[in-house]
Order: sequence, then C-alpha cells, then structure tokens
Amino acid sequence: FIARYGQHLPAGWEKDLENQPEPANLLGANIYQSYGKMIFGDDGKPAYQPSEHYGPGFPRSNFMWPVTPGALYWGPKFLSERYGVPIAITENGMSSHDWVHSDGRVSDPARQDYATRYLKELRRGIADGADVRAYFHWSLMDNFEWAEGYRHRFGLVHIDFQSGRRTMKESAKWYRRVIESNGAEL
Repeated sequence: FIARYGQHLPAGWEKDLENQPEPANLLGANIYQSYGKMIFGDDGKPAYQPSEHYGPGFPRSNFMWPVTPGALYWGPKFLSERYGVPIAITENGMSSHDWVHSDGRVSDPARQDYATRYLKELRRGIADGADVRAYFHWSLMDNFEWAEGYRHRFGLVHIDFQSGRRTMKESAKWYRRVIESNGAEL
C-alpha cells in the first residue's frame, strides 16, 4: 500500500504508528464491487479485465458500479488470510432508483437481489475460512452521500428529503427477516 499510494498520505503519517499501543485486532473493509477480473487473454495467458469492459448489459447499480457478488467472497477471504485478524464488513449495499409508489410502498427488488447474492457469497467465504465477525449493510436510511449529495439512494428506509418522512422499503422488511432467521431467509 505504501509503495503504491504513499504519496497520498499526509506528511508525518509514520508518527501515527508510534501512538498505536497494540497491533490491530480487527480489520474493517467497505466492499461493494470487484474492479476487474482475471481472464485469459488472446495469447492464452492470464490478463486483467477492468470492470468497465465487462460488456453491455452487465448488471450495475444506479451508481454504475458493477454487481459482482464474488467480491464478498474473495475480499474477506483474502484479507483474513493476508492479515490474520478478524474482518468486519463495514459497508456493503447498492444505490438504486427508489421512490414511494402510488400504493405507499417502496418496492426495491434489485436491492434485495443484490443483498441476497452478496450475503450468500459472504456465507460461502466464512464457510471456507474467512474470519468475518460483523457485516453492516449500507445504509439504514437514504442519506447525504459524501461525493454525490442526495442523488443516490442506498438506504433500506426511504427518506423524503423535503418532509423528512420515512418509509420502510420492501428490502428493509426482507432484511429484518434475514436477520431474525440468521440468514436462513437467504
């Protein structure tokens, strides 16, 4: 990391390590997508294919991030093996086109499908040895996104940004059942 991104660290970052009394005992990671995948190139050798070249029709969120559930298998598995500490998935979710429908519901089947696929991959990673201690769906409520403002809706609860009214999305009701069943709902 330091070799690749060190030039972006603030001056004196090395001194921060002196203030760490104990080694890290948990690693938190935001995992939404894979940025690419390995394929066989025209010459038959392994080659990296960036996600922008996945092709037309590849599933993407409203943010145009590719939907790659395997990221929640391989990411925690790699991090757990590499660093030897428990992992917490601190953010995972998707931006979708959500609105309150005329029947008063917020139907968001794409978010349910996304979460189902990703959580199944996370469960598979845990079964294969990834030491994952926590998972946090992003986000509980639609909110202000640091780079895009109110343009994207990641939440399980729809927020009317004018009135402040909150409406549980269908994905929130589904996710409650997933939590109550400890994943059996998947």
